[in-house]
Amino acid sequence: MATKIRLQRHGRKGYAYYPIVVADSRAPRDGRFIERIGSYNPNTNPATISLDFDRALYWVEVGAQPTDTVRTILSKEGVLLMKHLRGGVKKGAFNEEEAQRRFDAWKADREKEANAAQAKKEAKAAEDAKARLDAEAEKNRIKGEAVAKKKAEKLAAEEAAAKEALEAESADSSDAQEAAE
Repeated sequence: MATKIRLQRHGRKGYAYYPIVVADSRAPRDGRFIERIGSYNPNTNPATISLDFDRALYWVEVGAQPTDTVRTILSKEGVLLMKHLRGGVKKGAFNEEEAQRRFDAWKADREKEANAAQAKKEAKAAEDAKARLDAEAEKNRIKGEAVAKKKAEKLAAEEAAAKEALEAESADSSDAQEAAE
């Protein structure tokens, strides 16, 4: 029996998630399967992958063929690396402890890269937020200056109008005094 490790599609239109299953290669995509070994949800950022590492490693070692997408997932999770390292142990190239040490070193390096990428992403987001805040503060300052200028012009116009009215009133009262004399 030829077995495949593949994705089954579940969910609704436009929002699919995928159980990772081991199935007979002749079975339908969403049909009967032998064992469920994990799940893959591409709807989250980053995509969520849960995998039973030991069972996936077992099935890969006994000859189950992963599909292209599942091969990528297994590679990212380290299943294929561990299979490779176990092959080296069987050939006598190194011992089990060395294989485990190499795998742990790979995993630590991978986590360090992931943390660095996350920190870089967070720093960029903070920088973008600061730039937006500075741009908004500059716009507010310019708008405040424009409003202050308009208020000053309006106040100056009102003072000039009041001064003219006062002069006109004093001129009228002086004309009235001259006429009264």
